[in-house]
Amino acid sequence: MFTLSTIQDAIRLNPDTFNLTQNEALHQEVNRKYANKVIPNVGLCIALYDVIKTEDGEVKNGDGAIFVKCEFRLIVFSAFRGEILVGWISSCTPEGINVRMEFFDDIFLPKHMLFPNAQFVAKEQAWVWNVNEMDLFLDTNEKLRFRVESNEYSKDGLKIVGSCAEEGLGLISWWL
Repeated sequence: MFTLSTIQDAIRLNPDTFNLTQNEALHQEVNRKYANKVIPNVGLCIALYDVIKTEDGEVKNGDGAIFVKCEFRLIVFSAFRGEILVGWISSCTPEGINVRMEFFDDIFLPKHMLFPNAQFVAKEQAWVWNVNEMDLFLDTNEKLRFRVESNEYSKDGLKIVGSCAEEGLGLISWWL
C-alpha cells in the first residue's frame, strides 16, 4: 500500500527559504511540490522520506531563486493488484459503489465486481446482496473490505477499481 519511490528533480528554493539550512529548505519545498499530488504510474505522494543526494545550487538570471538538483525518496500510496483494503461506503449508484479511505476517496467497485445476486435498490440508494433468502444491505458509511483490481491514472489523478465478490469481502460486520 505504501512504498518509497526515488525521484530526481531540480527543486527551486525561493529567497525566503535562505534563512533555513539547505536540507530544511529542500524538505519544505519537496513537500510543497509533491505532497498530495499523483505521479502517473507511481501513485499518490504523501510526504518526503529523505534526501539521498544533492548538487550545488544554481542561480538563474533575474530570478533570485536557487535551483538544486537532488535525488530524494517520497512515501507514496499505490494499491497493489490483489491487495485487500478497508474503507467506508461513501455512496451507492446503479453503476456500483463509491468507497473512501481516511486519506483517499477515489475508489470504485463496479456492479459487475460485486457479489452475485447483488441488486441496486433505488429507494434505499443501497446495494443489497441476497444470500440464502436473506438481504444484506451495503449502506452508506458502512465499513467495507474490498480487493484492489487495478489503479487507473488519468489527468484527474488516481482511481482505484476494486471488487467485493468473494468470501471475506464486503461489510466487515458480515464476517465477524
